[in-house]
Amino acid sequence: MDTSVLTTLEFVKIRNMLAEATVTSMGRELALALEPTDDRNEVERRLRETGEARDILLASSQVPFGGARDIRAILRRLEIGAILEPEELLAIGSTLYAARRLKQFLLEAKPPTVLLAEKAGRITILRNLEAAIESTVSEQGVVRDEASVELTRIRREIRAAQQRVKEKLDQILHSSAYQKYFQEALVTIRGDRYVIPIKQEHRYHFPGIVHDQSASGATVFIEPMAVVNLNNDIKQLVAAEKNEVERILASLSSQVARHVDAIRQNSEIVAALDLAFAKAKLGLDMQANIPLLNDKGRIFLRQARHPLIPRDEVVPIDVRLGEDFSILLITGPNTGGKTVTLKTVGLFALMTQAGLFIPAGSGSEMPVFRNVFADIGDEQSIEQSLSTFSAHMTNLVKILAKVSAHDLVLVDEIGAGTDPGEGAALAMAILEYLHGAGARTIATTHYSELKTFAYSRHGIENASVEFDIHTLRPTYRLQIGIPGSSNAFAISRRLGLPQELIDRARQFLDKDYAQFEKILAALEQEKKEYGERRRRMAELETEVAALRQKLAQEEAALLLRRREIIDKAQEEAMSIVRQARRQAEEVIARLKEQFSAASDKQRQQAIADARRQLQRQMAELHHPEPDAAEKTAPPALLAPGSTVYVTTLRQKGSVLAIKDGEAVVQLGVLKVNVPVAACRIVEEMAPTGQGHKGVSVDLAKVQSVSREIDVRGMTVAEAETVLEKYLDDALLAGLSEVNVIHGKGTGALRKGVRAYLKDHPHVVEIRIGELSEGGDGVTVVKLK
Repeated sequence: MDTSVLTTLEFVKIRNMLAEATVTSMGRELALALEPTDDRNEVERRLRETGEARDILLASSQVPFGGARDIRAILRRLEIGAILEPEELLAIGSTLYAARRLKQFLLEAKPPTVLLAEKAGRITILRNLEAAIESTVSEQGVVRDEASVELTRIRREIRAAQQRVKEKLDQILHSSAYQKYFQEALVTIRGDRYVIPIKQEHRYHFPGIVHDQSASGATVFIEPMAVVNLNNDIKQLVAAEKNEVERILASLSSQVARHVDAIRQNSEIVAALDLAFAKAKLGLDMQANIPLLNDKGRIFLRQARHPLIPRDEVVPIDVRLGEDFSILLITGPNTGGKTVTLKTVGLFALMTQAGLFIPAGSGSEMPVFRNVFADIGDEQSIEQSLSTFSAHMTNLVKILAKVSAHDLVLVDEIGAGTDPGEGAALAMAILEYLHGAGARTIATTHYSELKTFAYSRHGIENASVEFDIHTLRPTYRLQIGIPGSSNAFAISRRLGLPQELIDRARQFLDKDYAQFEKILAALEQEKKEYGERRRRMAELETEVAALRQKLAQEEAALLLRRREIIDKAQEEAMSIVRQARRQAEEVIARLKEQFSAASDKQRQQAIADARRQLQRQMAELHHPEPDAAEKTAPPALLAPGSTVYVTTLRQKGSVLAIKDGEAVVQLGVLKVNVPVAACRIVEEMAPTGQGHKGVSVDLAKVQSVSREIDVRGMTVAEAETVLEKYLDDALLAGLSEVNVIHGKGTGALRKGVRAYLKDHPHVVEIRIGELSEGGDGVTVVKLK
C-alpha cells in the first residue's frame, strides 16, 4: 500500500492518538509505526485481539504493565560481553517482573481470551534470574550487602573502621588543646579522607596531612595524624569492596546473558500487548465498534463519525457502496461535507486494516482492500511548476496504472481545474475506466453533466450532501441516490443579490440545462416519495410479521390449554376409577359377608360379576368409544343444549350453537368448533338391573391357590392388577398369609407394591420377609 495515503487521509494523526494510549516506550514505538495490512487473516486477527483487550478493559480497570522498561540497549551491551551496572540489572529485573505478572493476569483473565492468552503464553518465566537480581540489587540501584559473604564482611569492617575514625575525631574535636586551631568544630571529607578545617595561621601547630584549602586560603583541611592509618585501612577496604562488587556484577551479568534471547522476546511480547490494549483504549474513547469483514467488497457504514472531528460537532453519515453500485458520485456545492465523506470512508478502511475499531454503529461492514488510493486537495506543486489540474492528473495517472478490483479509490473534485466541458468529459472517461476495473470508487464533483452520466450508467450512483438553503448551511448528511444541486440562485438571493440580476442570469442559462435541472428536481422528488413509500411498506411488513408471531403464540397457548384440560379430565377419570375400585372392594367385602353361608360357587359367581362390571367401567373411561346408546347425530337432530360425544376429542360436551356445518361445543371451560359429523348424540341410559350374565369360575382352581405370587418384571400398574385378583382368590381359598415376590432391583416395584398392599381392604398387615423367605425382595402379607 502506498504510504503517502496515510498522510493524505490523516491516519498519521490516528497513530499519534494511539501512541498516547500506550504505557511503555516500546509499545509507543509500535503504535507510531503501525500500518494497515491487506492480509485478511491478519486483519481479522488484529481486530479479534483488540476485541479481547476491550473486553478485559471493560471487566478490569487495571492491566499490570507497571515495571516494563526499554532494555534493548542493555541487551545489546550484554551480547558484546559488557558488565552491567546495577541500574541496568534493575531494569531487566523489573521488566521480567512485569512480564511475569502480565502473563499470569492474561491467563487468568475474565472473560477468558484466546489470542492474547496465546501471546502471553509465549512469555518465558525466569523466576530464578528475577530472584537473583532482586537479591543482588536494591530498588535504589545499589548492590546489597548480602549479595555475597565476602561483601558482607568487607562492608561490616568498613563500618567498624569508620566508627573508629569518628570516635578518634570526636576526641580531637572535644580536646581543649586544639580548640583555638579549629575554623569550625566539624569533620568533612576530602579525597575519600576524613579531615578537619584548621585556621591557616595554625596549620603548622596541628599535626596532620593537608589535603585541601578554601578558596580564600583562610582555611586548610588537615587529616589528623591520629587517623591517617585508620583512613588508610578504610581506603583499602573500599578498594576491596569495589573489586567484590565488580565480581558480583560480572557474575550476574553473565547469568543474564545466557537468557538474552528469552528476555528480548518477553520485552517484545509486552510491547505488542501494550499496543493491543492501546487500540482497545482508543476504541473506547471514540465509542467505536468492531467492523464486520466481508469478502464482497461491500462498504456499509451506519452513523459513521470522522474520529478527528469533535464529537459534539461531527454529523454521523450512512454510507453504502459495493453492492448495487461500485461508484458513488457526490455532487453539489463546496460545503465541506463531500471531502469529509471521502476521508471518513478512506480512514475507516485504513483503521480497519490496522486492527482498530471504527466510530460507527454496530453492524457496520468493511472489506479488506489491497490498496487505498486518494487524490484529495487542490494544492499546486510549486517545485514541479504544476497547476492544480496537472497535479490532480499526475496523481490520477499513477492511480489508474495500478488500480484493480480489490482497491478503494477516492477522488476529490474529479476533472476540476480546467475547462468545464473537457473536465467533465475526462471525469466520465476516468469513472468509466474505474468501473470497468471493478474498483470501489467515491468521487466528488461540481459538474452537472456527471449527474446525467451517473443516471445513465449501471453501477454508478448519485449522492449529495444535504444543504439547507434557508440557513445557507450544510447539514452534512449524506443522501445516496439524490444528486446535489449548486443552489447558486437560491444562495445568491439569500445573500441579498437583487432579484433582477438573478432573473437575468436565468435568461443566460442554457434552456436545455434549465430543463435538465427541472427534470432532475422532479426525479429527486419522486425518489423521495418512493423512498417514503418503501419505508411505510417496511413498517407494515414489520407490523404484519409481529401480528403473525402473536397469532402463532396465541394458537400455541390455546393448544397447550386444550392439552392441559384434556390431561386434567383424564386425571379426574383416573381418580374416578380409583374411587370405583375402592367401592368395588367394599362391595366384594359385603358380598362375602352376605354370602358367607352360601355355596362357594355362588360366592365366586357374585365376585366375578362385580369384577366384570368394574372392568367395563374402567374400559369405558380409558377408551370412551360411544356405545349402543350413542348415535351419529344428523345435522337436523342437533340443537343447542344437546349432549354430544365429540369423536375427534373423545370428550362429552353440550352444544351451544350450530352454523355452516359446525357446532360450537362447551367442553368443560373450553369452547371449541367441531364438524357436525364428529358429534354423536348421547342418550340417557336407563338404570340397569343388577343381574349380569355370569362367567363360570373353576372353583377347584381357586381352592388350590399358591401361597406366593411372583410379580418381578412387571410395572407397578400391572402388578396391582395381578395382585387384586390374587388376593381375592387367596381370601376365597382361606389363606391367612401369602408371600409377594417383587425382587430388589431399583426399588420402584417394591415401593409401589407395598404402598398398594398397605391400602388394600383385605390386608391386615405386611412385613419384610425373613432372610430364609427372601429378605427385602419379598413382602409377607397377612390377610383378614
